[in-house]
Amino acid sequence: MNKKFPYKLIDLTHALDSTIPTWNGGCGFNHDVHIDYSDCTSEDKFRVMKVKMHAGIGTHMDAPSHCIPGGRFIHDFDVNDLIMPCVVIDVSDKCFERYSLSVQDIADFESKYGLIPKSSCVFVKTGWGKFWNEPLKYHNNHVFPSLSAEAAELLLERGVSAIGIDTLSPDRPEDGFKVHKTFLGPDKIIIENVANLDSMPPTGSFCLVLPIKIKDGTESPVRLVGLIEREVK
Repeated sequence: MNKKFPYKLIDLTHALDSTIPTWNGGCGFNHDVHIDYSDCTSEDKFRVMKVKMHAGIGTHMDAPSHCIPGGRFIHDFDVNDLIMPCVVIDVSDKCFERYSLSVQDIADFESKYGLIPKSSCVFVKTGWGKFWNEPLKYHNNHVFPSLSAEAAELLLERGVSAIGIDTLSPDRPEDGFKVHKTFLGPDKIIIENVANLDSMPPTGSFCLVLPIKIKDGTESPVRLVGLIEREVK
């Protein structure tokens, strides 16, 4: 990397393979050899892969159209809309499977770090990512840490552009999908299955959300990158 580049890059993305946790518990990703080197008859050898997957798999973005008829699709987002300052609210020390980020958690964060900036992405670090390589525990019959509807409303009042979480969803199905409706209705975005939040500071960083640009896509896998300012010598 160019030593003059002012940011350290943090990969916040889980790798996709056929064993990762998925919403329905089955295999949502297949990456198979379509043409192998040995199939090529000329001196030029290629391996050609074929991918079959659900759109909402791994570290991925929900566009408003995911649950809002008439909402923006993945392809509608300009890349300039997908880079934003971010904060990380860490509740991992108190999380359990039915924990929901609360208004008090946000108040505690803001009393220490100041008001959450407008147009930012708020990542909720629950620590649930420790089960990523244990899909049954991570899925847990759709019981995992999430956000309360009240916390989601408060973040919306703060004017944030996106929320992200290190679980399958900011909503547990047993509670309904109020957070999805709260955020996607006003044209915000949701990022699920975020990785490596341990490497991100509470404030002062940025994130870059890079979805596959799918025409009329309601969800898309992303390469999610954190940017932390560093001293340039």
